[in-house]
Formats: sequence, structure tokens, C-alpha cells
Amino acid sequence: MSNKLAEMTTDQARDAVRLAPLVIIPVGAQEQHGGGMAMSTDTVRAEGLADLVANRLDGRAVIAPPLNYGVSPHHMAFAGTVTLSPATFQSVLRDLVASLYQHGWKQFLVITGHGGNNAALSVLAQEYLLQPDLTFAWTPITPLVSDLIAGMEVSQVHGHAGEAETAQMLYLAPELVQADLLEPGATQFDELSPKARLSRQAQGPRLSVGFDAYHKRGVLGDPRRATAEDGRLLVETAADRIAAFADELLTA
Repeated sequence: MSNKLAEMTTDQARDAVRLAPLVIIPVGAQEQHGGGMAMSTDTVRAEGLADLVANRLDGRAVIAPPLNYGVSPHHMAFAGTVTLSPATFQSVLRDLVASLYQHGWKQFLVITGHGGNNAALSVLAQEYLLQPDLTFAWTPITPLVSDLIAGMEVSQVHGHAGEAETAQMLYLAPELVQADLLEPGATQFDELSPKARLSRQAQGPRLSVGFDAYHKRGVLGDPRRATAEDGRLLVETAADRIAAFADELLTA
């Protein structure tokens, strides 16, 4: 039987509540990823990790249909980007969780491929502390493997649509990467605007800027350096780490 809720019959879903008590919810975004990578990148990566994690859990998790839109106002300078407000994003997730909770599921893990969703997810997780019989956890992808990325050949400035993200897509969905159209974005701190540099500070006050303030193409790093082998290491290690967390969560 498929572990995807959308592919189950209602009778199979009824049985899955008992057999697979964890619901994995992949969330992503519809936003620019430079001139050579699909705007579905964040959703594709979240779905790919959800599949790998669920497979590692040996039937103890179901995968909910993905949320294809995220919180992306910082990419709205680029054609094709669609954004939800943080409130709308949270409201959709609340309704999704409430529906599945009504059917008996009480443990939820959101995998987000888009960093712009993090703040809204963190606030939502705080709200669920007031519902002690429901467990709500969430995880990003790339930050989980920052130690491995540090060992890769990455630019001084890297991140969105750069080496690590492109490598993951070359492993998970190479057909959505147009290698001949990949081009470097901002790769050095001195290439960033003053506000963009301030937004990248590890310590101090927080500043949000649009990605057009970083680079005219909204890319951080040089995606041409990405390889599918690097992507395999990042994706499979992230899946291992998320699955280990989920396994402990299920036995807690």
C-alpha cells in the first residue's frame, strides 16, 4: 500500500491512523530559483525528503499532500513567484492538521524546503504547546547538513539557488535543472548591497530584504559547481537525520 495519503482509499486511511501514527507534511514554495532551475524547487525537495524519511520509518508514517505555496514576499520582484501571507500559510496548516487530528492522527512533522516558511512554522509550533495531546514538529532541509556543505566547494556567499540547493535538485529531479542556463549569482560579500550585507550578519539586529537586493537574478553562490553526487550526500544524510528524529519521536 502507498504511504501517500492522497493515493489511499478512505478505508486504507482509516487503518493507517493505527498503523502509521505520524503524518509528514511537505511544504515548499512557488518562487524564483534563478534562470536555470524550476520554481517548484522547494516543494520538490520537501516531497523528496518526505518520501525518503517515510521509507526509513518502515510504514509508521503517512505523507500528506504537499503545500505548494509558501511565505515568499522576498522573491516577489521575480516573475512567477507566488506568496502567501504568514497568516494564510499558518491558517492552511492549522486546517490541515485539524482535519487529520479529527480522524485520529496526533503526531505531525512538517518538512519545509523553503526557509521563508521557518518563522511562521516556529510560531505555529508554539501555539500547539497549548494542545498537549498533539505533537507538532518541523524541520528545514539544508541547515540540517550545514556541516557537510562547509566541506563542499562553495562560494563565500552561498544559499538560495546556489551550490547546495542545486546539488539537491540534481539528485532528486535533474529534469528540473537546465544546466546550460545556470549562472553565478552573488558569490562575495563585497558584491552585496549594504542592506543585503546587514541582512547576512550572524549576530546583531535582524533585517529582511528582497532577493533583488542580493543579486539581479536572486541567486546566492555559483550553481554551476553543483554535482548530483554532492546532492546525494546532502539529501540522504538529511533524510537519515530527520528519520532518526522521527523514530525517537514515535517511541517517546
